[in-house]
Amino acid sequence: MRSKPAHILLTIALVLLAAPASFAQCPASVPVQGAAPTVPLPLFPSNNWWNLDISAAPIDPGSASYISLINNGGTRRLHPDFGGEVSPGSVDTYGMPYAIVDGSQLKQAVTFQYWDESDGVNYSTGQGIPFYPIPAQAITQPHWVEGGAPGNVDQRSEDRHLLIIDCTNNYLYELYNVFYDATQSRWYAGSGAFFDMNTNNRRPDTWTSADAAGLAILPGLVRYDEAWNPAVTDIGHAFRVTVRATNGYVYPASHRAGSTPGALPMGARMRLKTNVGGQNPALRTSDQNVQKIFRAMQKYGLIVADNGTDMYITGTFDTRWNNSVLNPAFSLLTASDFEVVQLGWNPSSGAAALSAVSASPNPVVGGNPSTGTVTLTSAAPAGGAPVSLSSASNAVTVPGSVSVSQGASSATFGITTSTVTTQTLATLSATYSGVTKTTTFTVNPAPAPALATLTLNPASVRGGTPATGTVTLSAPAPSGGAVVTLTSSMPTLASVPASVVVTAGTTSSTFNVTTAATKKNTPVTISASYAGVTKTATITVKRR
Repeated sequence: MRSKPAHILLTIALVLLAAPASFAQCPASVPVQGAAPTVPLPLFPSNNWWNLDISAAPIDPGSASYISLINNGGTRRLHPDFGGEVSPGSVDTYGMPYAIVDGSQLKQAVTFQYWDESDGVNYSTGQGIPFYPIPAQAITQPHWVEGGAPGNVDQRSEDRHLLIIDCTNNYLYELYNVFYDATQSRWYAGSGAFFDMNTNNRRPDTWTSADAAGLAILPGLVRYDEAWNPAVTDIGHAFRVTVRATNGYVYPASHRAGSTPGALPMGARMRLKTNVGGQNPALRTSDQNVQKIFRAMQKYGLIVADNGTDMYITGTFDTRWNNSVLNPAFSLLTASDFEVVQLGWNPSSGAAALSAVSASPNPVVGGNPSTGTVTLTSAAPAGGAPVSLSSASNAVTVPGSVSVSQGASSATFGITTSTVTTQTLATLSATYSGVTKTTTFTVNPAPAPALATLTLNPASVRGGTPATGTVTLSAPAPSGGAVVTLTSSMPTLASVPASVVVTAGTTSSTFNVTTAATKKNTPVTISASYAGVTKTATITVKRR
């Protein structure tokens, strides 16, 4: 359950270049739904916000007030928002499913409702491009999409997330509110996001993802392969939690979806206390596997990621879950057993290190500039921090270096691009003090010109009087010009040439409309067609 802002800001890079195929292993058979991830664990780097040990992080001064709001005048108990089939063999499910594919999986275009805050989009047209490695099984088979029904069942009144791991490259693709329209052979979604799990790249401030907080969903799920695996003694990451109301956002979140006074912001962390009334609340259950989940809540905590029911902890869809064990065990914990970690807490890493390199806008049409930003983990030392820069593509040029001024934590640099004939992906690299960060920068070709308008001037003439028509393209005509075909619904009364040429490099051209005398006022439709687009305009030929 999400709350959408009135305006959308997200526009981000398309697909990243593939990492070496030897980086990760894949299941024996792919695509597969719900297999234990074989990509490096934990998901994302060990110092990612999902994987941080917060057991010693300071408590926020407003902790008690936030918890009181969640309790809402009563006692809010925890609930595991995960499980198996609603009934044995049913389509409907509990929890969040995910798919694993390899790097050869065919990419699919997705048409987004919020296309300008989604990845995998041609931002000049708003249309999706082949980007998401959605397995064909998700169209007709149950249990690949959240809720359980196949993708071709329209249940967009629900969240309907679709999560996909590319196990070859350690990439993560997440979609929100998906539906496959079989009549159009096209996927639709509310929004979508891409995450390179080899990096800690955070989405820019104000940007969302497939989750309201702008975070990845998969790394915050309680998974059976961790919780019920005796070889795993420490689950090693925080869990995704929902609350009924939020107010703004703090690190590591990047997006708001509420403004309720006194409510927790997106990205807030809650931590299970180790002592409540002289006892450890993690030991209220005798089930050792659930105790392991509770210990993770003490060490890594919960991250507020979406609006929903208070204290619902999100996990995977897995038929091995036993909710007759999970539900009563979780209900032994209440919101009052938790404390809120200092809002926006981010542990100091000592000396400044390179945190990220980014570019905005990204993508751009070739020939247009962009601005890059390098970010440090803390303020630059005396004398500043010189960061080396490079681009892996001749179509994208960056300076050799940029200096972060003393006391500052970021610096910007100019990015210039060349015109391209096909979409070009460039890896931009930044290096400081032995640490290299990269980002993928996308250069798109100039959009092909389309017929934008047809106008007639004047739009009403007496028979025998000429008029002038003008055709206008959406972009300059290509080499050789653009031949626009012309027709008239009544050529004996208002005739036009068979075509008009828009000269290469220009966007418009005019033509003559010749009219004949008539005994009554008569409307005539003039049509212009180019590259599959037809525009019409009406001229009225009046009697003398």
